[in-house]
Amino acid sequence: MKKVILSSIILFTASCKDNTPQQNKEQEIITRGDVVIVPENNPVFKKIKTQAATEQEHSDGVVSAGTIQAIPNHYAEIASPFSGRITKSFIQLGQNVSAGSPLFEIISSDYFSVQKDYTDALNDVQLAEKNYRRQQDLVKHGVGIQKELDEAETDFKNKKTSLSNASSALKVYNSKGGGIGRPLVVRAPINGEIISNKIVNGQYLKGDADPVMIIAELSKVWISGDVKEKDIRFVNKGDQVSVKVSAYPDRNITGKVYHINEIVDEDTRSIKVLIECDNPDRKLKPGMYATVNFSTTPEKTVMIPVTALMQQDNSQYVWVKTGKSQYAKRSVNTGETDQKTVRITSGLQPGETIMTEGGIYMLDAK
Repeated sequence: MKKVILSSIILFTASCKDNTPQQNKEQEIITRGDVVIVPENNPVFKKIKTQAATEQEHSDGVVSAGTIQAIPNHYAEIASPFSGRITKSFIQLGQNVSAGSPLFEIISSDYFSVQKDYTDALNDVQLAEKNYRRQQDLVKHGVGIQKELDEAETDFKNKKTSLSNASSALKVYNSKGGGIGRPLVVRAPINGEIISNKIVNGQYLKGDADPVMIIAELSKVWISGDVKEKDIRFVNKGDQVSVKVSAYPDRNITGKVYHINEIVDEDTRSIKVLIECDNPDRKLKPGMYATVNFSTTPEKTVMIPVTALMQQDNSQYVWVKTGKSQYAKRSVNTGETDQKTVRITSGLQPGETIMTEGGIYMLDAK
């Protein structure tokens, strides 16, 4: 009886030893090139999650840092055109002025010379014209000489040219001439607000002195931003953009792409973009920093969870379900990503089922 029991134990033990390798083999993940098969009785099988790739509306976003600045033809720095002494100021800081409005008055010997040149040229023209009319009259009555008439005509034309040049010099300074010794009145070249004023009555200014006044019209401003070379394809002239400034974090500001530079900065590999913004309440100040968000027109594209995307060297791939327990490695190209999803630009079609969790366990199987 003892022999029979002992024989049974030996046979049972031998049977167990023969079955264990077979059971382990049936649980192993099978790899065939870029395809893996995960048996249902493998512990990894329960850790795998899948879902169908879906097509969603997506807009590529580009973010750029920028600086607010005055529009050049809405901004003027006023300096004295001559060395001289300021005798009168007509404006105050914060005052609105129109183009042509008087700003300050200055007495300058250099300006007196310009006035004298104009006055001399005006007198010369009057004398030359008088002589020319006289020669015309003499020739008309047969007592004049044609050569003298021609010379008088040439002299009259030359004197008129000199007067025109002297008059243009005065117009540069918004002056109409007047008597010699009259002070120069410096006038506003644009409409705007006096945003800086360093005028002091009695102050002596040199002709090469720094500007003493700034006029700016800030109902519209530019935001100058730099867009990376790789992202410039998303930015087009006329696009609407959203702008944020740290001074007003809760304020929604919109602008429009005004200009895209034609030159790439070789140091930063970026391109200068100008955005024009309305600024009716003057809250946006030149020099402020801003964050500009560019966005493209939404389009349908394949979006997948970031957990589904795998990385190998410099390439990216996903596991696509091709059977009940079978998955194939598929290379994909990606676009914009956020914390939860990533855009697939090629390599995957809507509706294909992909492994969203468990892909990390496939690394050991490859």
